[in-house]
Amino acid sequence: MVEQPFRGWIEGNLDRLHGYAYVLVDDWDESRDLVHDCVMRALGAVRRPCDEQAFRAWLFRILRNAFIDKCRKSGKEVQLDPDEDFADDEDAGWGGDSRMIDIVTVRIAMARLSVAHREIIALVDFVGLSYVETAKVLSIAEGTVMSRLCRARKALLQIVADGNVTPLARARSARQ
Repeated sequence: MVEQPFRGWIEGNLDRLHGYAYVLVDDWDESRDLVHDCVMRALGAVRRPCDEQAFRAWLFRILRNAFIDKCRKSGKEVQLDPDEDFADDEDAGWGGDSRMIDIVTVRIAMARLSVAHREIIALVDFVGLSYVETAKVLSIAEGTVMSRLCRARKALLQIVADGNVTPLARARSARQ
């Protein structure tokens, strides 16, 4: 039998796990299978983190590993560690207001991002993990999380800007 705090921690993260899985595989059925695999691995683990925050990061790490295992078994190559982890002096970072971007536009733009960019945005912006938790999930440094997230957000904004949506700042300046 699963100890009560662990069961509650798993149940409390199921929606977020499912959302993250969906971002990785872009299919509801496959995402459910990934979450199921994650939960089964977590329940079968001999050692578990005793702190709730560490437990949550650990769950997302298990889910990510299940996704990687699934890709390897199917022979599908997915690049989760982008090569563009170098400093970009022209990188302005996140310059938009996500509340102003229509949900459909974001979904379309997210689908056009690389898996690595979708993953980092999903963990921080959708799931709500801290940079520290995200670093643990991805096994990277906290600073790398921040730089990848910045580039991923910039790529998302570029896709939105290249689409048929006029960025808010440009629309306001055109009216003045």
